[in-house]
Amino acid sequence: MSQLLSDKRIVVSGAARGLGLSFAVACAKEGAEVVMLDVLEDEVTKQAAQLKAQGLKTSAWHIDLASASSIQATVDSVVAQNAQIDGLINCGALATGVGGKNMMDYDENLWDRVMQINVKGTWLLSKALTPYLKAAKAGKIVNIASDTALWGAPNLMAYTASKGAIIAMTRSMARELGEDNICVNCIAPGLTIVEATAYVPQQRHDHYVNGRALNRKQYPEDIDGTAIYLLSDLASFVTGQNIPVNGGFVFN
Repeated sequence: MSQLLSDKRIVVSGAARGLGLSFAVACAKEGAEVVMLDVLEDEVTKQAAQLKAQGLKTSAWHIDLASASSIQATVDSVVAQNAQIDGLINCGALATGVGGKNMMDYDENLWDRVMQINVKGTWLLSKALTPYLKAAKAGKIVNIASDTALWGAPNLMAYTASKGAIIAMTRSMARELGEDNICVNCIAPGLTIVEATAYVPQQRHDHYVNGRALNRKQYPEDIDGTAIYLLSDLASFVTGQNIPVNGGFVFN
């Protein structure tokens, strides 16, 4: 059976844990060489080594999405080893500990850090890799947003705003990069069971499960297939789209 990402080289940010790690594993199993990026250097190195021991093609790299110099230095190192880049999943984001307060009580420094990592970091990593995606002749960018931006989750304003920005940025990027045959799309997952959501109150988890057309918890594996599709040649005429993957909590 043919693999959807054979001979492709895919970069995944936030790949040490959670959704990013799940995306990295799924891409590697579909035949891609996966470049795993994360600020958690020891963790991403360990995960990449474990996948490589299973016969999958992976490499680990440290990156700090809050630092423009770190982003550029990491990209320079990655492409110095191999300039081929066919796809990018922008999954790296600050999510843990960013909720629980309403707009009147939100800390300004935390707001700025969420925007710096989640929005500016996504833009700068995409910008740094665009010349190589252009050279691929059919590059793919998949941005990871959140359905919180679609229904207006309360007491989570900075994160929600940052993910709304990702959706809007996806559309602008799709129009700007279309002339280079680069497809840019977005996935908006629902509340997913990963390390980053362990702090979320049970009431919010129950709200999601009870409000879904598919009444169950959501796991990273529920989202992998959509990411693989958008990175593959099957989605060569799909761009500028935001796809909610949330079991029917929000319809688009």
